[in-house]
Formats: sequence, structure tokens, C-alpha cells
Amino acid sequence: MFSPGRRRRTYVAGCILLAALLAGTAVAAVPAPDDSAQLLRQADGVKTSNHPEFVQLLKRLGAEAATLSPGQRMHLRYLQAWAIGYQGDYETATPLLNAVIAESTDATLRFRAGTTLVNMLAIGSHYEEAFAQVSRLLDQLPQITDKAARIQGLGVATLLYNEAGQYELGLTYATQMLQENPDGDGGCKARALQIQSLYESGKFATFDRQYPEAIDACSKALEFLYANGIRANVASFDIQHGQSSAAIKLLQKHYAEVRRIGYPEQISEFDAALAQAYWNEGNTALAQQYAYAAVDDGVKHEFTKSRTSAYALLYLISKKQGDPNAALAWHEKYMAADKGYLNDVSAKALAYQTVKQQVQAKKLQIDALNKQNQILSLQQALSKKAVEAGRLWIVLLLSILAFVGFITYRIKRSQLSFMKLARRDGLTGIFNRQYFVGEADRQLQYCRKSERDACLVLLDLDHFKTVNDTHGHAVGDRVLKRAVAACQAYLRSTDVFGRLGGEEFGMLLPECTLDQVLARVEQMRVAIATVSAGEDAPGIPISASFGVAAATNSGYDLRQLMMDADDALYRAKREGRNRVSLSDSRHVHLSLV
Repeated sequence: MFSPGRRRRTYVAGCILLAALLAGTAVAAVPAPDDSAQLLRQADGVKTSNHPEFVQLLKRLGAEAATLSPGQRMHLRYLQAWAIGYQGDYETATPLLNAVIAESTDATLRFRAGTTLVNMLAIGSHYEEAFAQVSRLLDQLPQITDKAARIQGLGVATLLYNEAGQYELGLTYATQMLQENPDGDGGCKARALQIQSLYESGKFATFDRQYPEAIDACSKALEFLYANGIRANVASFDIQHGQSSAAIKLLQKHYAEVRRIGYPEQISEFDAALAQAYWNEGNTALAQQYAYAAVDDGVKHEFTKSRTSAYALLYLISKKQGDPNAALAWHEKYMAADKGYLNDVSAKALAYQTVKQQVQAKKLQIDALNKQNQILSLQQALSKKAVEAGRLWIVLLLSILAFVGFITYRIKRSQLSFMKLARRDGLTGIFNRQYFVGEADRQLQYCRKSERDACLVLLDLDHFKTVNDTHGHAVGDRVLKRAVAACQAYLRSTDVFGRLGGEEFGMLLPECTLDQVLARVEQMRVAIATVSAGEDAPGIPISASFGVAAATNSGYDLRQLMMDADDALYRAKREGRNRVSLSDSRHVHLSLV
């Protein structure tokens, strides 16, 4: 459950995401001191290749802002917003970028600000807006002739589609980017993004032939952020294939350079990879040192792969050191980060599909309107001699219009069906975490207004990782489904049941007293314990720990109920598992076996 090695992705976007989306122009020659235009071009060109110089140029331009032309001031505002986002302050950067898009008269600058905004929206979890914005940018791309802006647009499309798991689309735009820009910084970024798309999709058997060319191109272009992003990929690949010593050698060789560049996500990614590699090599002290660094160096309040991996390692280290209190604390942080990451992945995939359906529906609507206009034009242009021929054309166009309407209807049904499926966990068929939280909160508000009882139950299957490791994930999946079925036998149609992540589940039982809930939960506990007697999982001991919180004690706020139920659940774990623990508002806990 806690092994970072099980992660499916290396979070390459964390290493190069911001820089890739906010790519600049080629490095300009050193300007004369009074040439503001050249200063702006130079600052734009060294954003990722020499960030300290970029910061100094921004300070100089800011001091001379009063002497700049309106267009130059707008360019400076864009670069200042870029710099703020580079440091991880996305909430401040987003409105600044929106202002550039709204106020600039330069179409290319608006396009560049739009691509940067996509990055901020994605990092801020506004995924539908991000996909809608990138769709608009791709529509505008044929009209954009500026090379740097086109690199930006294609780069942001590649990264966003990769983040949504649409690796073929990402590879398409990365390849187009390389075809347009085989040399210089564009060639570097395109090759790096191609490696990301191929690696994330599992199409690389080895990096031996692909990555040296990409790193060489980025080093020649002085794009060291990209070069180190590729190295992070290579190190992760080596760690996954039992070559941790090679990963350590590669990462340590460029660690000082990564810290000098100063991009928080890349620093944290290197830290997390080093921590995992040292752990695999049996060096607990250095693994702990770099795991702490991965937590401290990353962007705060974000559920990144590097931070989640670091929490998992710190749990394992504390457990190995015999410190149960520290292990429990790191376990709780890991669980929160892991759930946040899983929710984030699901939200990206859902946002992509939703926007895709919306775009298709909009195009069909436009097509239908065009057909209607053609029909009206034909009706008005028909002469008396062409009535019969015109009628045939009208019938044909009406048929086409009916067909378009039918397709629109099918797409709408497909969209509704997809939205319904998006509410469900793919394995067990019960609500996923996102929909469970929304539905549970609605039920709680109903109970609060009508002064009815309600209880929240969290359950976690005991030692489930051992089942997966010993018998394989296929058996583990069957055990999960049997456990869900065992619980459903004691749930009503009004109860809300959802999978919160992994082997943890939640239930909201409205209009049910605490005594009634405890009786039903005890029945579920006993029923789950009998799963091992089933044909699909013979002889596999399965049990579950339960934490119960009642609205009469904790109130009707879902967040507080989940915290209290979570406390009770972990108390049940500490007290021996396979039991029910009750929490009340005074933090008095009762355990039932």
C-alpha cells in the first residue's frame, strides 16, 4: 500500500511543466543599456536557461517601466506574471495573465499569455477551463506565425493531453513541434516532450538510444531545466528496473545545477527520486534526508507525485526505526496526498472527455445552423422554373439536417452516459470519492434541516497490500468486490456508499440512530470476515476496521465527520484491527470487536 515503486507515472510534468508551458524566445544578443526592446527580448529568452539573470533583468525593466511604450509595458507585465507563476504563486499569477489577455492589442502576446494561463488553470485544478482554453488556442494556431508562440501552444497542448492520459494526442503535437523546430530551444523542448509522451504511454523499452540526443539538444540550447527533466525520467526508469545506483550517480551529478535553477517542482522531484534510490540501496539515513527535502522543497499545498512518494518513504522509515507515532503521522499524510492525487488524475480525465463532448456538440450545432441557412437561401433563390429541382435540394438538406440532429442527440446521450459512469468507481460500481463527497454532503444538509440523525462510517480492509503482493491484483480486485457486496447487503437505498481510494470506503447513513448504525456495521464486519470462504478467494483471511462518527456528536459538517471517523478508524487499526471504533465530540473512543 505504501511502496512508492508502484506509481505508474514519474510526474515529468512536475519537472518541466511550468517551463514547458511558458517557453520563451531564443536568447538575444547582449543589448545596449538603453535599448528596452532588446532588454525585453533578452529577459524573455533566458527565462529557463538562466533564471537568475532573468530575475535581474526584470528588476531593471521594472525600475525603467515609466520609460517603456504601452506595448513594452504589457510585455513586461506578462514576464512578471510568468516569474510569479514560476515560483509557485499561481493564485497571484492567474489574474495578471487574464489582464494581459484582456488588455493587450498584440495577438501573439495574448496567445502566449493564454498558453501560460492554461498551465495556471491546470495547476489550480480548473481542468475543464484548461482544456477549453487549450482547444481555443489550437483553433487559433493556424493564424499564429511567431515561432516562440507556436512552440508554446504546441508544448502546452502536449503536456495537458499527457496529463489526461491522452498520450497519442500528446505525441502528435510534440512531433509537430519537432517538425517545425528541429534545432535550438524548440528542438530541445519538442524532443523532451516526445520522450515524456512515449515514456508515460509505456512505449519505451529503454532510454539508451533516445535520451542522449534530447539532452544534448537541450544542453546546446542552454535549456538546462529541460535537460534535467529528461534526466529525472531516466533516473526513474533506472529505479524501476533495479538500477538505483545508476540513478543516484546521474541525479547527484546534476543536483547542484537543479538547485541553482531554482524550480521547486524539479528540485522536489530530484529529492524524491534520490530518496527512493537510497532506500532501495539500503541507505536509510540518506533516504530519510532526501525524503524530508522532497517535502520541504516542493510547492506547498499541492498533491504532487514527489511529495506523495516522500510521505510513503517516511512512513516506511519510521516504521523500520520502531517509531509508531511518527509512522502513523506520515501514514495519514500519505493517505491524504494519495487520495488527492488519485482524485486529481480522475478529474483531468473527466474534464478532457467533458470538453471533448462539448466541442463536438458545438460543432454539430454550428453545422446544423449552416444547413438551416442554406435551406432558407435556397427557398428564397428558387425561381418558378426551378421549383421541382429546388424541392429535391431542400429534401436532401432536410435529410442531412435530420441526420445531424440524430448525431447530436446520440452525442448528448453519450455525454450523459459518460457523466453517469464518471460517478462510479470502475472496479466496484459504487460511487467514486468525488461523487460520494457531494452526495453525502447533500444528505447531511437534508438531515440537518429536518433534524434527523445521520452517521458517517469509514472502513479500511486490513493488510490488503499483503493480499495483492501474495496472490496478485486480480485476486485483490475480487476480494474488494466481495467486501463491497458484503456491505451492500446491509445498506438501504437512501444510504450513500463510495470508494475513497485503494481499499478504503465511506458510508453516509442518514435517518439512522447511532445504535442502529453500530448494529449494522458489526454485521458488515462479520460479513467481510467471511469473504475468505468464497470460491474467488479461498483461504485468504480478510478483515476490515471501521471508524464511526455521529452527527449528533460531531455536527453536520462533512469535513468534521470525516476527520472524527478517520480518527476512530486509525484507533481501530492501532488496537488490533478487525473491529469497530466509535468517536464522539469529546474524543472518547469506544471499541467494539
